[in-house]
Amino acid sequence: MTRAIASLSTSLRLVSLAVLFGSALAACGGGGGDAAAGSPGTQPPAPAPVPAPAPAPSDGAPAAGYAGGSCAVPAAAQAAATTSPDHVVGTGTPASCTSDAVVAAVAAGGVTTFNCGPDPVTITLTKTAKVFNDKPNVVLDGGGKVTLSGGGALRILYQNTCDPAQVWTSARCDIQDTPQTTVQNLTLTDGNSAAQTYGRADVYGGGAIYARGGRMKIVGSRFFRNQCEATGPDLGGAAVRAFGPSTAAPVYVVGSTFGGAAGYGGQCANGGALSGLGASFAVINSLITHNKAIGNGANPANAGTPGGGSGGAIYMDGNAMHLSLCGSSLHDNSANEGGGAVFYVSNDLTGTMAIADSVLQANPSGRFETAGLPGIFVLAAPGQPVVTRSTIAK
Repeated sequence: MTRAIASLSTSLRLVSLAVLFGSALAACGGGGGDAAAGSPGTQPPAPAPVPAPAPAPSDGAPAAGYAGGSCAVPAAAQAAATTSPDHVVGTGTPASCTSDAVVAAVAAGGVTTFNCGPDPVTITLTKTAKVFNDKPNVVLDGGGKVTLSGGGALRILYQNTCDPAQVWTSARCDIQDTPQTTVQNLTLTDGNSAAQTYGRADVYGGGAIYARGGRMKIVGSRFFRNQCEATGPDLGGAAVRAFGPSTAAPVYVVGSTFGGAAGYGGQCANGGALSGLGASFAVINSLITHNKAIGNGANPANAGTPGGGSGGAIYMDGNAMHLSLCGSSLHDNSANEGGGAVFYVSNDLTGTMAIADSVLQANPSGRFETAGLPGIFVLAAPGQPVVTRSTIAK
């Protein structure tokens, strides 16, 4: 399915999926049983209770997270502590919260919070905020009031362990476990990765966030109107692009919203919300709606086409990777080619997928999907996906 994954697969460390995703699968009821579709198995216990969803935000946009989600959140996926921040952007007024201050805080590493006054504020970046690999792990906490905008012109946040400009810290930059970045209680809007390669041919996709190597965690955040390249095979992720992250943990997406209503969704050649190449995702209590895969010609590109058009909400390609959806809702996403909701291809058929306590419906696929799984195209290990207490419908 992809030429790029061939070079990646030789460098990824293969670890036990049972160890790697044990906590996420436990929270997501990933063992199977009582399935709406998929493989039968032993019925897991009901998920532990979680806090009530946050109230509607004062800016009138969709709230973070799926109100119907009730899956327990593993400790590793919970929000980071911010009681003693290393940096505070702003001095109490909207005017004090500047693009330069955000970029500098991310570059310095550590925990960053915001003090921009009592009302919601939007900070439009004039430069992409870039994580440096030799700095402390980055935490960005917007306190539910801060929006970072790319102004429709640039990517918002960039992490790349194999970019020398961000400092190489390992002889095997492609498999290292650091830096570890957390984005929480923040809104990222109008990011655009088109032409944002920074002179590197391997950097594409990720209109709001591009993350290669290390770890990425997203908690209680919202992504609106982000976009990336309109055509091309394997590139994608209007909101988030993960390329060969650490094998020690999936990309966690918890209590977050991508789109959420008409006019708020993202669009890209593939993966109107999330895209992964050799990356695993654990999506918990999240809402992904009104996102579009707008490319055409599939992956690899059919003759005479530019390629793309798969994974209206989520696009994943690789080998030993895992996707878990728990307590989440995916609806009104679309793809010109395959997988109006999810496009998932494990090239060596070792990958796995678990869908628990979730609702996937009204996610049209333009040309192809897996029989019996509306809105999903999947090539994975035998018996996949495992679907538990979920609805998958047209």
